[in-house]
Order: sequence, then structure tokens, then C-alpha cells
Amino acid sequence: MPPETVPQQRADVIHNIGYRHYEGARLGRAYARRSLFSQSLRGAYGLGRSAKSKVGPMLMLAVMCLPAAIIVAVAVATQANKLPVEYTGYAIMLQAVIGLYTAAQAPQAVSRDLRFKTISLYFSRPIKTVDYVAAKFAALVSAIFFLTAMPLLILYVGALLAKLDFAEQTKGFAQGLVSVALLSLLFAGIGLVLAAMTPRRGFGVAAVIAVLTISYGAVSTVQAIAWDQGSTDAIRWLGLFSPITLVDGVQTAFLGATSAFPGEYGPSTGTGLVYLLVLLGLTAGSYGLLMRRYRKVGL
Repeated sequence: MPPETVPQQRADVIHNIGYRHYEGARLGRAYARRSLFSQSLRGAYGLGRSAKSKVGPMLMLAVMCLPAAIIVAVAVATQANKLPVEYTGYAIMLQAVIGLYTAAQAPQAVSRDLRFKTISLYFSRPIKTVDYVAAKFAALVSAIFFLTAMPLLILYVGALLAKLDFAEQTKGFAQGLVSVALLSLLFAGIGLVLAAMTPRRGFGVAAVIAVLTISYGAVSTVQAIAWDQGSTDAIRWLGLFSPITLVDGVQTAFLGATSAFPGEYGPSTGTGLVYLLVLLGLTAGSYGLLMRRYRKVGL
């Protein structure tokens, strides 16, 4: 077609896109909060994401459950009179796995929103800072609780299959659930605060590992030195300086657990009150710090 015959587009055309007001249901803040919680919880196990994202959390869940399955198999095969590990001691035994899971998932829950600056998009909807923080906090608590409670359930079911005393096993299982619930609150709070301080996922992972896992090794080492020197009172108070030993102290004082401290010198009921107050204070303080953080970044 000759150039002079090519039709020219006009720049003054108005397109009617048929704009209409939204007439659907307005589900409000509660629905948005539930959706954010569900999406965050699913994301903690890679659900709804790529296959690569599922490998890490599912592998850690398997690592948490495998020893419980082996313990149950041995107890059933040998017709043991009791389980070789207490319900309250299982999470302490595998605290490194729980710390690594928290270190991996806490930044995944919040760091990407900070890095890609999507926080303002959340807050442009009928959702407030408290909704975002509550949903993320509850999702990570639920994810860690699932990770730590599943092996306890395996132990409990296995103990009943082995025909161990029902009342004793039920009591131990309930005590174990309370213990891992407290652990989940504390680990989720600390993990989210550290992860929310930086948009870089790698920095968040390193910070969470240092606080949750390395601190346990440091406190345990100092406790062992105190044990060698006969300073049993120091052993009890040193447990306040690591999240996992803090949980250990609370369950020793109030849940009938055997202390994992050197020489089993766990806190008494009086000292245990201090442990409990510190644990609850750290959890509440973590939530408060998250609220403060997101009031700033949400502006």
C-alpha cells in the first residue's frame, strides 16, 4: 500500500470502558486479616509456591518427626514400659532444627514485603498495622507449633498403640503441647522482630540463627563451666539468657519436666516465676516492637 494511502490514527478518540461502581460484597478488615494469615501460614511450608520453596520446610518437618517415629517403633517392638524421651524434652533435644526453621521462615514472612516495598499496598486496603502484625505473628506461631506438635502427636499415638498408661501419656502429651506453645510464641516473636529489621533475607536468617541457636550453645557452655566449679545457683540463673533454656526453665518449674541443665539443676517454682515473666515479657515486647516497626514503614 502506498504511504499516502495508510490511514492515520487520530489522537482525540475517547474510549468508553464502561466504568461501573463496585456492587459486590465488601468483606472488610476481618476477611483481609484472615486471608493474610492463611497466605502466610501456607507460605511457611511452601504451599502455593514453587516446588523448590517446599523442600526446606518439608525436610525440616520430616527431620522433626523421624526420631519420634523411630522411638515409637522401638517402644512397640520392645514392649517398653515407658517412652525413652519425655514429651517436654523432645523440642529441647531438637532445638537446632526449630531454630533453623524459624530462621528460614521469619524473613520469608516479612522481608520480601519490606524489600519490594509492598507494605504500602497492604495498608492502602481496609487493613491496619495491627491487622498485618497480628496476621504475620499468628501465622508464624501456628507454623512453629505445627512443626513441634506433630512429633509429640506421633509419640502419643505410638504410646497408646504400645498400650502404655493412658492417663500418664495424656498428661505428658498435654504438658508437651503447653511447652511447645510457649516455645512457638517466643521463637516467632524474636524471629519476626529480627527479620523485620532488614529487607535482606540473608541478614535476617543470620540474625535469627545467632540469637536462637548460637545463644543456646554459649549459655550451655557457661552452664557447664559453672557445673564444674560447683556453682549450681549460677546454672539456674544463666538459663535466662537463651530462648530455648528459658523455655526449659519454665517447663521444669511448672510442667513437671526434667531439666536439661547440667546436673538437672533447673529452676525452682520461685525462680521459675522469673523465667515465666521473662518469657511472656519477651513475647509481648516482640509484638510491641513489630507494631512500632510497621507504623514507621507503613507511612
